[in-house]
Amino acid sequence: MSVLTRDEAQTRAQFLDVERYTIALDLTTGEETFDSRTTVRFTARTAGDTFVEVKPATLRSVTLDGQPLDPALLDGNRYPLTGLTPGTHELHVDAAMSYSRTGEGMHRFTDPADGETYVYTQMFLDDVQRVFAAFDQPDLKSVFAIDVTAPEGWTVLGNGIASRTGDGRWTIAPTPLISTYLTAVAAGPWHSVTTRHAGLPFGLHCRRSLAPHLDADADEILSVTRACYDRFHEKFDEPYPFDSYDQAFVPEFNAGAMENPGLVTFRDEYVFRSAVTDTERQSRAVTIAHEMAHMWFGDLVTLSWWDDIWLNESFAEYMGYQTLAEATVPRALNSVRAGETPFPDTWVDFGVARKGWGYDADQRPSTHPVAPDPDAVPDTASALLNFDGISYAKGASALRQLVAWLGEKDFLAGINTHFARHRFGNATLADFLDNLASATDRDVHAWAAQWLRTTGVDTLTAHVHEPTAPTGAAQSWALAVDRDGTRPHRVTVSAFDHALNTQAGPGHLAPRDRFETDIPGDGTPLVRPGRRPALVVLNDGDLTYAKIRLDPASWETALGHLSAIPDALTRAVVWNAARDMVRDGELDPARHLTAARTHLPYESDLALVQGVLAFAGGQIADRYTTPAARPAALATLTSLCRDLIRRTEDGSQPGLRLIAVRHFIDAATQPDTLQSWLTEGTVHGGPELDPELRWRILTRLAVLGAIDGAAIDAELAADPSATGREGAARCRAALPTAEAKATAWQAMFSDDTLSNYLFSATAQGFWQPGQEELLAPYVDRFYPDATALAARRGPAIAEAAGRYAFPAYAIDTESLATGTRALKDPALTPALRRKLVDQLDDLRRALAVRTANE
Repeated sequence: MSVLTRDEAQTRAQFLDVERYTIALDLTTGEETFDSRTTVRFTARTAGDTFVEVKPATLRSVTLDGQPLDPALLDGNRYPLTGLTPGTHELHVDAAMSYSRTGEGMHRFTDPADGETYVYTQMFLDDVQRVFAAFDQPDLKSVFAIDVTAPEGWTVLGNGIASRTGDGRWTIAPTPLISTYLTAVAAGPWHSVTTRHAGLPFGLHCRRSLAPHLDADADEILSVTRACYDRFHEKFDEPYPFDSYDQAFVPEFNAGAMENPGLVTFRDEYVFRSAVTDTERQSRAVTIAHEMAHMWFGDLVTLSWWDDIWLNESFAEYMGYQTLAEATVPRALNSVRAGETPFPDTWVDFGVARKGWGYDADQRPSTHPVAPDPDAVPDTASALLNFDGISYAKGASALRQLVAWLGEKDFLAGINTHFARHRFGNATLADFLDNLASATDRDVHAWAAQWLRTTGVDTLTAHVHEPTAPTGAAQSWALAVDRDGTRPHRVTVSAFDHALNTQAGPGHLAPRDRFETDIPGDGTPLVRPGRRPALVVLNDGDLTYAKIRLDPASWETALGHLSAIPDALTRAVVWNAARDMVRDGELDPARHLTAARTHLPYESDLALVQGVLAFAGGQIADRYTTPAARPAALATLTSLCRDLIRRTEDGSQPGLRLIAVRHFIDAATQPDTLQSWLTEGTVHGGPELDPELRWRILTRLAVLGAIDGAAIDAELAADPSATGREGAARCRAALPTAEAKATAWQAMFSDDTLSNYLFSATAQGFWQPGQEELLAPYVDRFYPDATALAARRGPAIAEAAGRYAFPAYAIDTESLATGTRALKDPALTPALRRKLVDQLDDLRRALAVRTANE
């Protein structure tokens, strides 16, 4: 499939306007293909040639202005339109299109739980041509009118209100002007929960087999949706620009969610089948808020080219966390009193679970500016590579720093000007900055040059001392900050003293001083009154994007008293500093584990417990610790989790207990306790084992060689759901036998029948720390096999192969050398190459951490 270049898109946008698409989709023609008939009305400004994109299984006919054209002229995914005259034209394209099993285009899924089938579209970034013919670029906005013929008993959803017209026929209300990639259709025997808010129909939709689980959470989801909708209307002058708001939870979805106007699609893991923590509910709520923010920034006003995709995602990421923190949900959720926001600590979760994604991406060879130069995104294939921690987490962090520097009032004034000037149109970064600049006297363009056009993470290192003072002078202390980097930083600094014999108990740290400051680039010290504090924390409140290094005395205080720091967000900043120090080879991973063992038993914030345990298990124990030292690291983790389980025996903290149980399972080195839980169907004292916990235990037992294929088959018979199939695939691939590994490899790399989710589950099970000797023959095989797979199955599977099927636990110089040589293969697709560059850099870092601490 030919990718669209930026130059081609600019030429086509100057040549024509697209007025209207009229599309008829027939979903009753079989399991492999569907019919797609498209009429496009467009105007050519001058005489000339262009092309339309379509990727059919069969192209039956093409007609231009009533004259039939030869279908054989299709070249890949491009059909040439030559000899156009100035004026209005009408193009008809009739094709059979292939259903997808990889989450691209029109994805088709049959639920193993009940045999029901569902289809939905994912058109991003250039996959609309897998569904209907289009001039497929974001700055050729148009009206879309879609009719769908579906099997009887199905419901059809779309960007506008869908009306049934009989005999399985549905008409979706025409859209306002939107981009091709934002069109959406979802069809199947959905279970739906509907209501109205602010005069508009709101709906939730999921597979029928998930109906009880959606019903259990529908009030919460709708409450969050309404609260965010109302809060956005308080922030934005422009009202919600579409005729309805549906949220469909769809199977085997590649992303977290997609901001289709009026029909947001979410991965249906957000319909919780099993027990979850309040932090996981908060993550779902943030995603709801994130996608709703896109209705304005992304849908109402859309990028002109893909170099500005970061702005869509960074804005929605920032607004998702900030708006959810502000929104008032008018009912009690979980343990929160009615009338209060149920998620007041969203930025703690962002800091500990999301921000590191940006820091990690920004230190790899593949780093790029938040706002890349247009020349760095020459085509759609390169645009796909920028969906990473920089476009999301770093960009959102930059916007949070911008709001701290600019002030929220001026920031929102500029945003509202942006919406007013470009509604239902397209805009660039230059437009965005000009609109912000119109609301302030500050030099927004200079700020953007320093923050958005540069790469890398600044490091702020604190130096605290007591300056020399004349006898009798008042005590004072001084803070100097070394800045490794060039960006300006507006931060909050907090100072703490030991407070003994208080109600908080011995070891409590009491805040003494808190102030905002711009970090001087020349290291000029800031002098503050009083004696030297026990702990000084830069970037308290986490308002800037930088790695933080505490002064030595503060660091020792933190290691000994981290759990005694009063505010969770301050603790998150310190834990992130510890994480970064481990990754940079400045802190022995064993000391990090010791800090976790010391402080997590007293931690009250679930996001912090989850984030620290995830890093301790997934990185320290599994990658940064040598095989010889790994048993001791796992023993520390299981001991810590036992303490947390004992602490929560009274049932007062079910979320903390669930986190502890999960991580105990993942770190277990002996099967006895896990087998006991599985046999009894419960953890002693709770919780009862739901499907997620049962499959988690089975996966760990498979890794340990404590179960066989028969036990996996029996569990799948008891849970024949889609997630049950994925759990079984993960378990089978995790078994420590040569036969299991060979079978899994064949399924992933040879027969091409696995869906995107089953491929990922198999890959997740395949590579396991502790199975290095068994897996050694597959390290060399991965690179040629993954290269061929990516070429055959496309970007979604390429990304999954690079993410999950990479030999991440083969941490040695030979593996690194093999991968480095593989990068020279010209057959690597861009999507796979990018993943390999990142994975090999992480492998290189893991080797360096091990070497630094030998």
